[in-house]
Amino acid sequence: MAKWLLIDGFNLAYRCFYAVPELTRTDGFPTGALHGWVKSLWRLSDQEQPAATLVFFDLGGSDERLALHAEYKAQRAEMPEALQKQIDPIKAFTRAMGLVGIEQDGVESDDLLASQAVALAQAGHDVIIVSADKDFAQVVNERIKILLPPPTANPKLGWRILDAAGVKEKFGVPPSGIADYLALVGDTSDNIPGINGVGPKTAAKWLAEFGDLEGVIAHAGELKPDRFQAAVAAEAERLRLNRRLTTLNLALPTVAAEPTAVRAGELFRLLEEMEMRSALAEARTRYEQRELF
Repeated sequence: MAKWLLIDGFNLAYRCFYAVPELTRTDGFPTGALHGWVKSLWRLSDQEQPAATLVFFDLGGSDERLALHAEYKAQRAEMPEALQKQIDPIKAFTRAMGLVGIEQDGVESDDLLASQAVALAQAGHDVIIVSADKDFAQVVNERIKILLPPPTANPKLGWRILDAAGVKEKFGVPPSGIADYLALVGDTSDNIPGINGVGPKTAAKWLAEFGDLEGVIAHAGELKPDRFQAAVAAEAERLRLNRRLTTLNLALPTVAAEPTAVRAGELFRLLEEMEMRSALAEARTRYEQRELF
C-alpha cells in the first residue's frame, strides 16, 4: 500500500513564521512564512516520497469541546497579524503544489487529521503525521507515526520520527494512555488544567500501576505521594471531563484521499506575485516539464 503524509497546517505555518527571518515583498507584504512553507513542503516531499499529501487547517474552535468547556483554548493569543496575512496565500500555494487542503467549520483540524490517519491505516496504508502536537501520540501504531519538526529552540535536532516505542519513551505511557496522561497533567496549550502539582513522571507512574484514568480515580486513596489522594478524589469529575477534551474524535467523515496534480502555471504565478525569486527558480526546475494549467 501507499505512504500518506498528513500535515497539521497551522502547526507547521507557525513554525515557518518563527523560523524564517522577517521577509517582505517590495510593498511591505510579509512573505517569511510563505518562504518557509514552500521549502518545508518540498523538503518533506523529497524526504518521505509520499503517494499524496493532505494538509489540515482549522476554521475555528471545536463546537463539541467548547460546549463541554467554555474556556477551551481561551488563553491562546491572537495569531500575529503578519502570519494572518499569509494564511490565504499559504492555502493557495498548497493547492497549486498539488496538495489537498482540508478544513471544516466547527471541527478541529486535529480530529479531522486523526480520523483520516486512522482510516488510511485501517485500509493498509502507512501514515506520517507532521506535527509537534502531543495529542496525535494517541493514534500512533504500527502504521501511523509522527514526524516531529525541529524544535524552535534547538533546530539542529532536525526532523524526528516518533513511533509507538518513541511515544512510550517520551511520555512514559503507550499511545493508548496519552489521553488519560494529558487529563492528569493538563494541557496548557488547550487551557485544560490538570491536578495541581502532578507532573509527567507521577502521571505515568499512576497509569502504569492502575491501568487507566478510571483506575487512578478508583484507587485515589492509595496514590503516592499522599498529598494527591484528596485532590484526585475531589476532582474525579473534572478529570473525566479532561479526558473527553483530550481524546481525539476518530469518528469524523474522511475525504476521498486521492493525489492531485501540480498546477505549475498557477504556482509560478503565485511565486512571481510574492516576489519569491529563489523559490520560483526552484519551482521551474522541479515542474518546468509538467503541463501548465
